[in-house]
Amino acid sequence: MTIKLLVWRQTTANDAGRMVPYTAEHISPHMSFLEMLDVVNEGLIRKGEPPIVFDSDCREGICGMCSLVVNGIPHGPDRGSTVCQLHMRKFKNGDTITIEPWRAKPFPVQKDLVVDRNAFDRLIAAGGYVSVSTGGAADASAIPVQRELAEIAMDSASCIGCGACVAACKNASAALFVGAKVSQLALLPQGYPERASRVRTLVTLMDEIGFGNCSNEAECEAVCPKDVSISNIARMRREYMRALLVG
Repeated sequence: MTIKLLVWRQTTANDAGRMVPYTAEHISPHMSFLEMLDVVNEGLIRKGEPPIVFDSDCREGICGMCSLVVNGIPHGPDRGSTVCQLHMRKFKNGDTITIEPWRAKPFPVQKDLVVDRNAFDRLIAAGGYVSVSTGGAADASAIPVQRELAEIAMDSASCIGCGACVAACKNASAALFVGAKVSQLALLPQGYPERASRVRTLVTLMDEIGFGNCSNEAECEAVCPKDVSISNIARMRREYMRALLVG
């Protein structure tokens, strides 16, 4: 396969950046999208040109580091998967593919396709955990948890913090990410003691960082590689109202 690429290149965080055309030749349809970029970079290095800078780590759909917007869709056209799980057989010989970084003010571009997602780290550090001492590990059956709640909590915990939800939202809202963290911990007994303070802290910081408001259009759910439900956003709002009432 021969694929034409339009890739966002940006030398530094302060550079204006621009779309640059490349041609990816001798691409196997069995290659992953990131392997295709590796082939392009090998060619650029041989010609003495700077390679395209992009993030990746596990390449198994676990870490969410492969944060690319492919043809206008965060993580590409395959629903419920990350870029590293996208394969070139999804495209046809001669296709033109645009590749851009996440587009959101709280995720500033550092270089080419790499963005700074420290904003999510700040949110987790502010309250995305349980800090109350619970002593030694209890037996699995010592703390009863309803099966339905446990399953919802586990579904919420599947969020990998990639930021696709923010990139897809026209308001750059982080409501799905924060909602997933709030739900994950509020539904389990271990998270009850900090239930109110956690949601107040996270929602307040989310606004301070500069993430936009959720307008319930579900773009976030559509591009989430782990299919995290927007029901988490509704739960976050209920938890926040409860926190304001209980003090």
